[in-house]
Amino acid sequence: MLTWIGDTFTALPVAPRLLLLAWVLEMVSVPILKWRRGARAERAGIILGVLLQASAVIAVLYTAWGLWPTLRAALIIAGLGWAVEYVGSHTGLPFGRYHYTERLQPQLGGVPLLIPLAWLMMLPPAWGAARLITGGSVSFVLAAALAFTAWDLFLDPQMVAWGFWVWDQPGGYFGIPWVNYAGWLLASAAMTALSAPPAAPDLLPTRPLFLIYGVTWFLQAFGQFFFWKLRGPAIVGAVGMGIWVVWGWLML
Repeated sequence: MLTWIGDTFTALPVAPRLLLLAWVLEMVSVPILKWRRGARAERAGIILGVLLQASAVIAVLYTAWGLWPTLRAALIIAGLGWAVEYVGSHTGLPFGRYHYTERLQPQLGGVPLLIPLAWLMMLPPAWGAARLITGGSVSFVLAAALAFTAWDLFLDPQMVAWGFWVWDQPGGYFGIPWVNYAGWLLASAAMTALSAPPAAPDLLPTRPLFLIYGVTWFLQAFGQFFFWKLRGPAIVGAVGMGIWVVWGWLML
């Protein structure tokens, strides 16, 4: 495994390699920032982590797709990410009723601008897992949506615990309504279908995207269990997202 990780990392051009390294080092530093500098530094670290991961994903896609397909995909994912969050936070569809707090700034229409970048930083890595598991078959879109939604088993409980958004009617998954996950499936499937180029499964930089997916899985599970003390979501997320990591690894 370590050999594969090293080979995949070193095979990348310099820019995505440096961005990936900076992202991992920055995420590892977030608990230290909280310990040394408090909640404001922690929040700044989270914001920087999203920016670095999204930049790394864009750089990886650019190495395989070039400028215009990459730009097209990024704009569609970020644009639809903002739109679905705006509709969701104002109407309750398709995630259930919730609203963002003032903690993440800047905001547009009540939606933090960081949120569309969070969609962008993880949807293409989910494509990498889906490509390994399904090949270029018609099930690619569904597999990508499932792999992406598995990440939210970690994300939503953590963001609620940090006070970034609030559910008007808390639900059965550590306070998160179950309908939220149906909304994630629907939205991520639509974004995948609309943003990936026609031959996307065959043209994807599958291995580096899958590497980002796997590293995210490890960082979320380890961080939530040992640092953030969200052990229930850590265990469930480790299993839910880990299914795609292990399955994809077996297909390498």
